[in-house]
Amino acid sequence: MVGKEQESEIMVGKEQARAKVTHSIVFVTGEASPYAKSGGLGDVCGSLPVALAARGHRVMVVMPRYLNGTSDKNYANAFYTKKHIRIPCFGGDHEVTFFHEYRDSVDWVFVDHPSYHRPGNLYGDKFGAYGDNQFRYTLLCYAACEAPLVLELGGYIYGQNCMFVVNDWHASLVPVLLAAKYRPFGVYKDSRSILVIHNLAHQGVEPASTYPDLGLPPEWYGALEWVFPEWARRHALDKGEAVNFLKGAVVTADRIVTVSKGYSWEVTTAEGGQGLDELLSSRKSVLNGIVNGIDINDWNPATDEHIPYHYSADDLSGKAKCKAALQKELGLPIRPDVPLIGFIGRLDYQKGIDLIKLIMPNLMREDIQFVMLGSGDQELEDWMRSTESNFRDKFRGWVGFSVPVSHRITAGCDILLMPSRFEPCGLNQLYAMQYGTVPVVHATGGLRDTVENFNPFGDNGEQGTGWAFAPLTTENMLWTLRTAISTYREHKSSWEGLMKRGMSKDFTWDHAAEQYEQIFQWAFIDQPYVR
Repeated sequence: MVGKEQESEIMVGKEQARAKVTHSIVFVTGEASPYAKSGGLGDVCGSLPVALAARGHRVMVVMPRYLNGTSDKNYANAFYTKKHIRIPCFGGDHEVTFFHEYRDSVDWVFVDHPSYHRPGNLYGDKFGAYGDNQFRYTLLCYAACEAPLVLELGGYIYGQNCMFVVNDWHASLVPVLLAAKYRPFGVYKDSRSILVIHNLAHQGVEPASTYPDLGLPPEWYGALEWVFPEWARRHALDKGEAVNFLKGAVVTADRIVTVSKGYSWEVTTAEGGQGLDELLSSRKSVLNGIVNGIDINDWNPATDEHIPYHYSADDLSGKAKCKAALQKELGLPIRPDVPLIGFIGRLDYQKGIDLIKLIMPNLMREDIQFVMLGSGDQELEDWMRSTESNFRDKFRGWVGFSVPVSHRITAGCDILLMPSRFEPCGLNQLYAMQYGTVPVVHATGGLRDTVENFNPFGDNGEQGTGWAFAPLTTENMLWTLRTAISTYREHKSSWEGLMKRGMSKDFTWDHAAEQYEQIFQWAFIDQPYVR
């Protein structure tokens, strides 16, 4: 009874956020939190479907049932549906089965096949990517097309009038299958598909000789055809011919969405298009960007279980206490007057760690403290350790990753540094602003979209939530950090305004879901893709 009362209260609170037009939505993804996650894709596909369901849509998520060699407790509540289908591809008929769990008003459907049962991570192991990934995700795409037709979830099927939301290359064969194998026979003629690009760098490229394995008609080869430029070929006799899953979806999807507005422009440039820039430019009329949301149940300074003191925009006293607690935990001098700068992320070239390394000697001359959390490149991990030993009272490097520590750093720092070379969306800057930590970022992709440059002389008084600098140079980054440090020290009221404006921003998934509903509306206005 208590559970029902709580559910009733939740529904009352969400009544105002109901969608005007509801759809049957099928998400297809290689991962979704909490079942399987390797990065931001898992966060999006674990949260956005729940937000859309809360707004009144009927939502299904189709993903593999990964088992790391043994039964996985993440799927403990998923039951066997007794539905089997046979998929004609890769030289035979391959049987897959479906498992189902109904959670948070979403139908979580897990595709089961022996190729998903192996030790290692989702896409590879210590030896690299699995050699049969093309086969594994071809099965997923076929199964996702069949699931709305054969699975009776809650008593009835989803049917043919669906909105397919396909995420990255793992699900990119779905729009091609709809156009090549279903619509010509009158099936799914009223459905639509949206491709969501989370990271254009991964495209699912395999040799052209694998095309017959996909089970597609020969005349559809052009949709997936991909030719590497001469400089990228292995030898003089290599023709560079390949099939590209993501390219197939770019061609056949009804709408294309990237995970920020800035990234939707970057993918149409030669620098950010990863070879697909011309094709994406030709589809600019259906290309949009929507910034990801954050889960405020996990990232909320007023309720966060990982931080020692809670606070809000109305009462910031807890943040100073969090800073002192973090300094004590890290063994740094407890000094409230010293700006504490943080970095959280992978230690690799994309995140700009090499530039942080270059400016560190100059930065350590300032009266500041710096903490880094991350793992990755061995050389950079060793550099973090040596820098800590050289600057014991100013620098701490935590090699590895810890969710509780990342929360405490986000809450305890005054400034979060993100000098990423490219960032499709970025989440740490959103978490930072939610916690009143001022971001200093390179103005690229989602970082440029979400961080508004501080302007003390705006039309309506002070404006901005942080600093976004460009171009990405050590001089630029150092100058911007020094500007932020002097603002922290000399202009306390301005700094408090920066914190409060960041904390008042709406980065919830409900806000993102509302924008996706607009994309759904536009997709159904136009006719579906027909060759």
